[in-house]
Amino acid sequence: MEYFKGMEEKGLIVMEGVKGGHDGMSQSSPKRFRKKKQEQLDIPTLASEVRTGSRTSLSKAITLVESSNAWHKEQAQDLLQELLPFTGESVRIGITGVPGAGKSSFIEAFGTMLCRMGKKVAVLAIDPSSSLSGGSILGDKTRMEGLVRQENAFVRPSPSAGTLGGVHKKTRETMLLCEAAGYDVILIETVGVGQSETYVRGMVDFFLLLVLTGAGDELQGMKKGIMELADAILVHKADGDNLRPARRTVQEYKQILHFLQPSTPGWASTSLAVSSLERTGLEEVWSMLETFEETIKKSNYWTVRRHEQTRDWFHSMITDHLIDSFYKNPSRKAQVRNLEEAILHGRLTVTQGVNQLFEE
Repeated sequence: MEYFKGMEEKGLIVMEGVKGGHDGMSQSSPKRFRKKKQEQLDIPTLASEVRTGSRTSLSKAITLVESSNAWHKEQAQDLLQELLPFTGESVRIGITGVPGAGKSSFIEAFGTMLCRMGKKVAVLAIDPSSSLSGGSILGDKTRMEGLVRQENAFVRPSPSAGTLGGVHKKTRETMLLCEAAGYDVILIETVGVGQSETYVRGMVDFFLLLVLTGAGDELQGMKKGIMELADAILVHKADGDNLRPARRTVQEYKQILHFLQPSTPGWASTSLAVSSLERTGLEEVWSMLETFEETIKKSNYWTVRRHEQTRDWFHSMITDHLIDSFYKNPSRKAQVRNLEEAILHGRLTVTQGVNQLFEE
């Protein structure tokens, strides 16, 4: 009884009113819980707060954009519409590499250096998703403690949610929010598991590939496809006993890149040795990025590429919307199940099933 009395004092138990009270007290009605109404956000105010650089407001805006709630989606688009005129001024950098290449370590060291140079750095760290909860697995933010403490840095981990290329479906819109918040450099870290890296290439200005020394010749064929997308290859962990082998690896990659078609017209992809542990090679990477921006903007390909990326995003969204609309139709769902059964029992071929679905 003492336990329940304590709970009641803390407001953790809602007691029913006494019916026909015998002590002269009036009869009270039982508590009823009502469904919370959809919150109407003040979009202009939130947009203004994002533009002032408030990290709390930026986090709130990203959460709104990532939400799958229909009401939130509508508000998110209103917010993006407000902020769209203030986007497009940052340098967008994609960073990929196999697990263990040290992507998070590099981003922390590189991002911290940029912050100390007076740059505002946003990191969109995309983690693989748990098949059970859908949440992030690796927890990149916990592995970038030094960068998170920087006043000019913003680190946002998001689950990939099964999207190819190891990026979140809303990464593009999140990137626009960070640009509106005044971030000069946006680093997008992918899962880097060999999925469709072209998806990442299709949303950034510069694409970095992190590699390690000691990768055998048997891996070269697998890496060739990714190397063709890279604007630069960084041989990471070039320190200690690994420094000399790393320098040799840099020369090997330079020779390979010489025979590959450049990922960006007018830019010769190159390779550099970097150590996040000893903070070496980081300034050279930034100098290379500045040269890249200056060179590509002179040729106007910077703008051309961004227009192409936006157009591709538009067409990709059309496809996604068509698929969602198709499966939202209840009668269509039943039809799909019936056709599936017919296909599995050999009464129809897959092509016949698809044709029936769309002919009707």
